Amino acid sequence: MPVPFSKTLEKYDSIVIGSGLGGLTAANRLAYCGHKVLLLEHHHRLGGLATWFKRKGHIFDISLHGFPYGMMKTCKKYWNKEIMRSIVQLKNIVFDNPQFSLQTTFDREDFTHILETVFKIPPSTVNRFFTIVSGMNFYDDQSMTTRELFEEFFPGRTDIHRFLMEPITYANGSTLEDPAITYGIVFSNFMNRGVFTFEGGTDKLIGMMENELEKNGVTICTKVKVDRIIVEKEKVKGIEACGKTISTRAVVSNSGITNTIYNLTERSAFSNEFLEKAGRIRINNSSCQVYMGIKEGEQINDVGDLLFTSTAPEFDSTELLNRETKSKTFSIYYPKTRPGLNRYTIVASMNSRYEDWAKLDDDRYQLEKRSLISRSLKDLD
Repeated sequence: MPVPFSKTLEKYDSIVIGSGLGGLTAANRLAYCGHKVLLLEHHHRLGGLATWFKRKGHIFDISLHGFPYGMMKTCKKYWNKEIMRSIVQLKNIVFDNPQFSLQTTFDREDFTHILETVFKIPPSTVNRFFTIVSGMNFYDDQSMTTRELFEEFFPGRTDIHRFLMEPITYANGSTLEDPAITYGIVFSNFMNRGVFTFEGGTDKLIGMMENELEKNGVTICTKVKVDRIIVEKEKVKGIEACGKTISTRAVVSNSGITNTIYNLTERSAFSNEFLEKAGRIRINNSSCQVYMGIKEGEQINDVGDLLFTSTAPEFDSTELLNRETKSKTFSIYYPKTRPGLNRYTIVASMNSRYEDWAKLDDDRYQLEKRSLISRSLKDLD
């Protein structure tokens, strides 16, 4: 259980700021290796964006609706086998749009089959595409855009561009004009084994991680906002939070890269070259979601685990960001996803721009919110 911040020690070997999955994993690994670790979280609950809420007997996951196989390897290496074994594959991924309708297991073998048999692409072209994409890394030349990559292998085939790009845009907000590596690395991760989720839900996952952290001796504090990372003579000395200073030799910040650079530290802590690169960081688009709970006793047929649906004629990353987008992803949670709860829930996810909603007054916001709910229900039907 989290401890009151007032009960913390004056010094720790390492302090981790933010308890998203990255922060949780860093804290657990450091503690496992023998360091005295303090984990600080501003929210009342661990998990960051990996969180959930409850309504009328339903538990709704905010994120982790589908993730690549790498999550399983991470859990095995940095957590424990119990967590790893709770990760299960989602085998029924559905695309439904004006250009094509199909089902897939969302892995390389099935995508290869679909590209060759449905879209009639020669095997040699498909193999070359996968070879190029799977070999991408962040140290590569970033001049090629994703659009240029697609045009090289599938010129003029906007249906294939949609098939390959739409799920990744939902996953990381990338567009056709972004560097191809922002697409290729994420796409290859999914193609490795497919799409997975956590059986039992995010609440179970974070609970199991919290137990592991405590077993390894991590001191956990929630409802603590870190005000400053103390840096003196190019070395980290500690943090300030809630009027208290705690010394440490190292700080791991999982509270957002721009927040860490511009709000938690002084600019003098970084070189001009680093700050110049940081200034080019583009914060990802927001995700807008509608949560639906099926009445107790009612059931829905197994129509798929993830449904990429759209009535837009072609893929358009700008259209996906529109407040009145015609494109949505439906994540369907059957009782098998949360054993023992015996309830059905559906999450409609859309990409969006935060500023499009933030500038609305209260009345307009409520109107747009009701309109979004109505469109989501209609599109699901």
